[in-house]
Amino acid sequence: MKKWYRVFASRAEAEDRIAENTMVSLNAEGRKICLARTKSGFFAVDDACPHMGDRLSNGTVNYLNEVICPWHTYRYHLQSGEECRQRSAPVAVHEIEEREDGLYLGVE
Repeated sequence: MKKWYRVFASRAEAEDRIAENTMVSLNAEGRKICLARTKSGFFAVDDACPHMGDRLSNGTVNYLNEVICPWHTYRYHLQSGEECRQRSAPVAVHEIEEREDGLYLGVE
């Protein structure tokens, strides 16, 4: 069952707090989530690289909407979670929903 968390009171607040092409780490129900902002919008994935477990939020985001793990440079697409060369399992992807009262994160 998906649980929704309001992470920002508005899209404007989210954009003020997270610069384009950067990420932050969030905690939802004891689960670490990497919230990324790109030119295409906001995306959320688990904050652990499926390859070796390093925090993806410590990595970078590229122009292809991929988060790049800082340890071994595995690249995970922020929409699908797939690793670009299929060298590891995909990273779990979470929904981001913009509502009248804020930006929400949906976690299973």
